[in-house]
Order: sequence, then structure tokens, then C-alpha cells
Amino acid sequence: MRDPAAAGAWLRMIVRNASRSLLRGTVPARPIDDLDLPAAESGPEHLLERHALRDWIWEAIDQLSPTLQLPMLLRHFSLGVTPYERIAEACGVPVGTVRSRLNQGRSKLAAALAVTADAPHGDSAQRTRASHIEAGETLAAAERGHFGRLMTERWSPDVLLLRGNEPVGDRELLVRGMDGDLEVGVRQRLVQAVAGRSVVIWEMELLNPADHPDHCPPSVAWLLTLDDTGRPHRLRLVHPRPVQAIQALSPM
Repeated sequence: MRDPAAAGAWLRMIVRNASRSLLRGTVPARPIDDLDLPAAESGPEHLLERHALRDWIWEAIDQLSPTLQLPMLLRHFSLGVTPYERIAEACGVPVGTVRSRLNQGRSKLAAALAVTADAPHGDSAQRTRASHIEAGETLAAAERGHFGRLMTERWSPDVLLLRGNEPVGDRELLVRGMDGDLEVGVRQRLVQAVAGRSVVIWEMELLNPADHPDHCPPSVAWLLTLDDTGRPHRLRLVHPRPVQAIQALSPM
């Protein structure tokens, strides 16, 4: 679905039809009037942004495979990693593959919306708040010199740093990179957390020291893939803006 206007109308139709099916069924109806759907001319980006924390939409998104879910989350939910080129960089695939996966994701989302209309929905807002707290605690631990300890306690023991789809380091590299940047005065400030069941996005502002204002680019997105126990086990770090050179031993 390449026409944004058509995509918006299509997604509204799926939501409406699923709602009608739910109301006609024997399962007790769950009110959805508060979805406040936008006008037909609005594209899917507007619809998804407006309802990012609505449980029904999230339940459907969580049905997507990680391969399809990550491009969808970046395109429709992130603040800075929305261009196709940045998504391609994050996923380690060509731009054409990104477009294909987004089209597949939208198609599967339509089916998932219908399937999950009368299913129990998790509290997506609570999950996002918990992820926001987790990100804050992670940054606070790092500033106290306890990033490695926190990773041992909360992250998978086989965590890997990826660039695209290629592993470039493990836990030790992540700790060295974080500690090294903190030693020169770089700080991170959480701007937004987006939390699915298997994929989490933490978008950070990077604050450089006054005497080294170009040490890091202005921002970075942590793209965390979670294992079956909910612990991060794969991490990609993506800069919304192109970066000419990134230090080999720094995750920023």
C-alpha cells in the first residue's frame, strides 16, 4: 500500500470492520468509541501516532514477527529513525527491503487487528511507563559506574551489540564504550521510550562536554530486542542523523 491516503482509509476500514464483528459476536463488547479515528485523508503515520498507547493497536503490533515489527515501530513510533535510509541502516537491509517489510507489516497488521479485536489486551501504557523507568535506571546506574552490574542483573548474559545484522561486540564492549564516554563527560537524556513485548526503543539526547562539543552526534536510538524472558539480548545503536565516523570502541 504505497498511497498514504489509501493506507489511512484501509486501516480505518479494518478497525471499523473488526469493531462491527466484535459487536455482532457473543463475546461481551469492549467499547472502542474513544479510538477517535482521524479523517480519511490522514495517513497511517497519523493513525498509529495517535493510538500508539492504545491497547488494541499494540496487541496487533505485538503479533508481528520481530523482522516486521522493528521497521513498523521505527517508521510509525520513533521520533528520529523514520526515514527509510535510517531504518535500512538499523535493520542491516537495503531500502527496498524496508519498503517491502513495511508493506508486509501493514498487511499483517490488518489481519492481526481483526484477530485481536475480542482478545484480552495488555496494558500498553503501563508497559511503556515501565520501560521509561527502566531506561532512566539504566542511565543512572551507568553514571554511577554500575552499567556492567546492571547488565549482569537485568540483561541476557549473551547480549550482543549489532550493526545492522552483524555482531560487532558483546557485553564487555558495551561497558567499555559507555564508561569511556562518561569519563570524557558525555551524558544521555531519555527523550522517549517505545515498548513492545519483543522490541523496545529508547531515544536519547546526547549531551557533549563543553570542551568537546563534537564527541558524539546529537542523539541516538537504542533498539533492544528482548529474549523470551523479557531481557535485552540484542542491541542496535542508531543515530537519526548520518555520522561520518564513530569510535570503534564506543556504542554511541
